[in-house]
Amino acid sequence: MEIKPMIESIVRELVQAMQAEQAKKPKVLYLFCDSTAHEAFTDHFILLKNSGICYDLLFLDGETSSWLGLHKIECGGPGKIIAADEYAPAPLELPLEYDGIVIPEIDVDNAARAAQGLKGTVKAEILFSALVLNKFVLIGDDIPGLKRADRRTLKTLTLPKPYVKLFERYKRELAALGAEFAPQKLLAEAVVRKCGAAQRQQAQDAPAKGTSSPEAAGTQTVVATGNTATAGSAAFEGKLLTAEWVKRQTDSAPDVRKLILGKGTIVSPLAADLLREKDVTVQYADKG
Repeated sequence: MEIKPMIESIVRELVQAMQAEQAKKPKVLYLFCDSTAHEAFTDHFILLKNSGICYDLLFLDGETSSWLGLHKIECGGPGKIIAADEYAPAPLELPLEYDGIVIPEIDVDNAARAAQGLKGTVKAEILFSALVLNKFVLIGDDIPGLKRADRRTLKTLTLPKPYVKLFERYKRELAALGAEFAPQKLLAEAVVRKCGAAQRQQAQDAPAKGTSSPEAAGTQTVVATGNTATAGSAAFEGKLLTAEWVKRQTDSAPDVRKLILGKGTIVSPLAADLLREKDVTVQYADKG
């Protein structure tokens, strides 16, 4: 086997494996008011990890800036930068990378902005983007409507009644736009439920897509009959035989014990291992 085709097959298979792994694991983004607000949600993260759900934490540094890992993110505006460093995405871009957004605590200001489609803060822009993209948005329901910083400054824990009514109205409007509310303690369970429903839907759609799509890398596959192959054998016509094709073929036809390959077909290392594991012998057509 030539070195270049072999390296190409290995790289292609690794990329396919990485994409498949990423597709299997849903990912959500948690938005917190500051760098200590997440400490009460340790049990949530354990549940998500045990359920195979990835998560990122975003900490607000203010109304218009936040931190995602080591990257500082800032919302846009006249005369303002969009990203604080070249690797940081804008708030509007963040929901593109996630299946859903979780906001354990929202205040009356950001609820009003998001309900009316306004921007100007990190939370409002992420909410707007997620709802436009039809990503699920989960918000804590049993919340006072006051920012943590405002509670510390004003030395009060609740809004006055007129503001409470206003806050409840904004929550209803957000729900009408597609956001969902749940008690803070049950947000992780809600994430698991939403991601599980999405995965089941993908599993139902996968067979239909798999039967109609051609093999990766421009290959064509056929289960041969007649002169090309006999009972208990199959044929592959294409340039690259991947482990994915071998697994799909052996799962659908477990009695296959011989695989006939076309001239010049490259067998990827993972495919070769899987063929040995399944006790399937390989024969090239030009070798009779």
